[in-house]
Amino acid sequence: MAETLFDMSATGRPRILILGGTTEARQLAERLADNGRYAAAISLAGRTADPRPQPLPTRIGGFGGAEGLAAWLMSEEISLLVDATHPFAARISHNAATAAEASGTPILALCRPAWIAVPGDRWTQVQSIPEAVAALGDVPRRVFLAIGRQEAFHFEKAPQHSYVLRSVDPVTPPLDLPDVTPILASGPFAEAKEVKLFRDQEIDVVVAKNSGGGATYGKIAAARTLGLEVVMVERHAPADVPAVSTCDEALERIHQWLSPKKDRGV
Repeated sequence: MAETLFDMSATGRPRILILGGTTEARQLAERLADNGRYAAAISLAGRTADPRPQPLPTRIGGFGGAEGLAAWLMSEEISLLVDATHPFAARISHNAATAAEASGTPILALCRPAWIAVPGDRWTQVQSIPEAVAALGDVPRRVFLAIGRQEAFHFEKAPQHSYVLRSVDPVTPPLDLPDVTPILASGPFAEAKEVKLFRDQEIDVVVAKNSGGGATYGKIAAARTLGLEVVMVERHAPADVPAVSTCDEALERIHQWLSPKKDRGV
């Protein structure tokens, strides 16, 4: 068993593990780092090559599926598991819910609300990346891909299009496509800069995941400003666990669940 994330000063305080990788996870970590009532740590999946330093003790890498996570939760005597992973990290969220149930660990999901189409948006809503590829059609188009690097390979089935692919880390191996322009960048992305980027790159259509939040909404607003189609990959049904959508709501729920009764005025 790896060395614990929690030092001896954590003895007697409820232990919280955050499954992170999102802005909301970092915000919650910052708030918990300054809260002496709890001992908290954060776990990152390790999909980003150079993740930002976190304000809490940090673990990077998988646990070995739901079974491994359940064993870790029990060995570390975790009082609460907070799933604050990306809205499209469906497998991680499923494993978290399964591990929480198997280990008897309370679980809370912190997930930002999805974007909602407003007047002026031209969304083609699909349920998966392969459906997004099909939605581009047969006529060659200039496509802006903002889906991350993990599933970009699906677009190799549509080589008639030219692509501008933005990701935090390089796509490896490189896509086997005749026309790909890679852009390495991380948000937030302002609407005005996205408008300029789309104009400069002569973008016809944007492919995006419905991640929600403000950091990457600029591309959606820019597409609306320019009258561009957005092929929007919608989220799958979330795991059936208690959920909140903001850091403040998460802290309130944590206090309700983990604070002694006298602290809650009971």
